[in-house]
Amino acid sequence: MIETSDRGRSAGAPPPAIVAGAEGSPGLRADAERNRERIVAAAQEVFAEWGLNAALEKIARRAGVGIATLYRRFPTRANLIAASFERKMADYAAAAEHALDDPDPWAGFCWLINKFCAMQAADAGLKDLITMRFPAPSPAEELRNRALQNLEQLIGRAQQQGTLRADFVFTDVPMLLFANAGVVTATRDSAPDTWRRFTAYMIDAFRAEHARLPQEP
Repeated sequence: MIETSDRGRSAGAPPPAIVAGAEGSPGLRADAERNRERIVAAAQEVFAEWGLNAALEKIARRAGVGIATLYRRFPTRANLIAASFERKMADYAAAAEHALDDPDPWAGFCWLINKFCAMQAADAGLKDLITMRFPAPSPAEELRNRALQNLEQLIGRAQQQGTLRADFVFTDVPMLLFANAGVVTATRDSAPDTWRRFTAYMIDAFRAEHARLPQEP
């Protein structure tokens, strides 16, 4: 589970009420805005390498700022994650829209599952992203909601087409991504493309002709 609290706040950092409107504010001084950009860029790198539980001190060091400066710009870990992954969530939303536009729902579904798993394999932070919610309202949360809505529509169309098994449910997608995250982590150094084989097996299992769940032990 991703820790999104303020635990570890520097004693000199201001309370959230003081900084609530600071993030991305037009009134930020030029040097403060540069600090914010450096923090976001460093967070993108560190989260991609170490996942979303990476130490915030590591991000501050890579950005070349103090931990108090980081907390002034981003009062909580969740705020920083939302800012860091806004572009990734835009990629998720764009991928879901692209898949939904495919005239063949099954082809669009297969493409989208492969795309999501490929994005996970390329960025360690995305392995953890499905276990948390962004601060609402936030651009990242809005983008994720849009992606999920399009995915739900795509699942419904593929099932109406008769190609996706009728017992497939929306929550099977996070289950798949959890499993893929484990494969990515376990094979990253020894066989980094193993996730492709795993994803292909899973997509084949989602076909309507394979719609028989294993019996209870």
